[in-house]
Amino acid sequence: MNLASCYIENNTSALDQTYTYQFKNEPVEIGKRVLVNFNYRECVAFVDSIEMNSSKTFPYEIKPILSVLDEQPILNAEMIDLAKWISKTSISTVISALQAMVPPALKPKSNDIKIKMEKWVRPLDDHTKTPKQAMLYERLIKEGEMKRSEWLKLSSLSKKLEEMGCVEIFAKEKRTYEEVIEKKPCHIVLNEEQKYAVERILHSSKDVIALKGVTGSGKTEVYLHAAEAVLKQGREVLILVPEISLTPLMVKRVQERFGNDVAIYHSGLSAQQKYEQYQSVRGKEKRIVVGTRSAVFMPFSDLGLIILDEEHDLSYKQDQNCRYHARDVALHRAKTHHARVVLASATPSLDTMARALKKVYELVEIKHRVNQSLPHVKLINMNEVIRKKQSYILSDEMITEMRKTLDRKQQIILLLNRRGYQPILRCSQCGKVLMCPHCDKPLVLHKEKNTLNCHLCGTVLKRIYECPQCHGKLSGSGFGTQMLEEKVAQLFPDARLIRMDADTTTRKNAHETLLKAFENHEADILLGTQMISKGLDFENVTLVGILQGDAMLARSDYRSAELTFDLLTQASGRSGRGNTNGKVLIQVYDEDHYAIQCALKQDYDSFFRHEMQYRHLAGYPPYTYLCALTFISKDESGSDEANHVMKLLKEKDFKVLGVSELLKIQDEKRYRICVKSKSLELLQKEIYDVYQHHRTSKSRVKLHIDMNPLTLDD
Repeated sequence: MNLASCYIENNTSALDQTYTYQFKNEPVEIGKRVLVNFNYRECVAFVDSIEMNSSKTFPYEIKPILSVLDEQPILNAEMIDLAKWISKTSISTVISALQAMVPPALKPKSNDIKIKMEKWVRPLDDHTKTPKQAMLYERLIKEGEMKRSEWLKLSSLSKKLEEMGCVEIFAKEKRTYEEVIEKKPCHIVLNEEQKYAVERILHSSKDVIALKGVTGSGKTEVYLHAAEAVLKQGREVLILVPEISLTPLMVKRVQERFGNDVAIYHSGLSAQQKYEQYQSVRGKEKRIVVGTRSAVFMPFSDLGLIILDEEHDLSYKQDQNCRYHARDVALHRAKTHHARVVLASATPSLDTMARALKKVYELVEIKHRVNQSLPHVKLINMNEVIRKKQSYILSDEMITEMRKTLDRKQQIILLLNRRGYQPILRCSQCGKVLMCPHCDKPLVLHKEKNTLNCHLCGTVLKRIYECPQCHGKLSGSGFGTQMLEEKVAQLFPDARLIRMDADTTTRKNAHETLLKAFENHEADILLGTQMISKGLDFENVTLVGILQGDAMLARSDYRSAELTFDLLTQASGRSGRGNTNGKVLIQVYDEDHYAIQCALKQDYDSFFRHEMQYRHLAGYPPYTYLCALTFISKDESGSDEANHVMKLLKEKDFKVLGVSELLKIQDEKRYRICVKSKSLELLQKEIYDVYQHHRTSKSRVKLHIDMNPLTLDD
């Protein structure tokens, strides 16, 4: 009897194990998907191991594999081992890791996504033909094969040759037409700091390089020169960016240098496009990949260099199901492939910088901008602005500088990290805030569609004007990007505006379209959320205005100061990247906070020293390892289970914080405990024991485990 151990597509933790099926002559191989019967229904499974001619006996019936779904294994041994490593280190199910690693069309999951096929033709048999038929047939022989649609267009005789049996019609995976991209000659001469950075990336004794370069220092050009050297060695290159909004700009730069050798992979692509890009790397058609977090799983065969641009960004951490960090996966894959990793940022994460200073990574710094001129940054105290009865949205000084910039025909970026029109609607009579019916979160007014939206669960309600409790009038407070756009349009009626936030970038290629329009100066002002705070390189932008620059300091999160400093420093770096000096105005209420003052001076080193002192005193990363366990239930049972686990972990001499009751989401109560440890291995072991006990306990309480969480907000 031939046996196959398989992981079932169901992501429930209780099923996180292999199940055995038998097969006879089917082409079952490790890494293929198969169709099996599980719990009286057909589902997809992933073959993990095979045992041929086994003599094992079982006290129950071993069901047969119903069919094999793949001609070739879709994952090799490296990727299967990687999935198990991710499962172990992130304390998640193996199947969730496998599902995260492949494009939607190949996921070990029952879904409606199918690989698109199209009809092709090829010569089959040499029947007797007329001279004209023979001429057409020779054309096909010369081509070898061609799309049937093109074949039928060649001649009215094409159909006749098919009927005669001279031509075979077969199905082939559809490939999107790809225009030929011409490489542009590079005339950029690197400065001494850039040359040194490239040299260290290629020849350092360390496998990981922490590249700290101020905004506008030409880090992208360093990437491209290092990538070119690695490609000449016949190896592959991966360049990761944190968000879709940054992908088009990076893709453009890389394609100009390397032409059609570039694969693109991010969540904005269709399922078919993702599949085609995945296959182009798997088939070694393309050797350089540019993409967001999930591109770290592309099927490389000889990876030589991995670059994480803006490595500090939270977007590199997956926050659902399999909670992996792309940086950790990149470091693990680099060891397997003997590749170099570059962790690059103007504001490196404290974890990365701490390792660099301890010589675990090599620290390489680029301290000067290419144009040698950092922007002038100034704080605007909004307490004084409001005392002077100026607008709480845009101060008079901000408005004046905007007008001067527009008069000079230069461009402006306005950053407000809050979307919607107004974040709070309150009854003027009873004082109650209008809350989401399913979450402990205020509903946000979206004026464009006249709706009330919950940004936690996605609930959308029709706008109301009266309090549902006492029928008093609802009045809004605060402002988001929609109100800011309205205000700017009133103040500058002749200025052309582009707004970029989660509401304006839902359509396919929206990020690329909006940024291209701004680059071509089809708009004078670009305003939006944090998606416009980093990576953008527009030479004509000479003014950046940051509104509510200290808002994140109010978050109950141990990284709030770091996130604030990163956002302000990165956003400030969008100004003055051309030949004209730039200016940055930051509107804040708390101008004395060290994160604000260090961002004002663009002083990362001072911020690092300040923040590390607080982290050390409080025992937070990078001085300890952290794990957040969230217990979710419809009733109080989640609290009971959280308290039970907290007591168990305290007996292991861990530092345990909690139980904390978090905001309700989608009618479910959430309770969290945080566990600190000096030993990552010990922490992972004990948390894994908690996970195993929970998954076999048949508890109705859901448990979410986040190893090394980047945020601990409610």
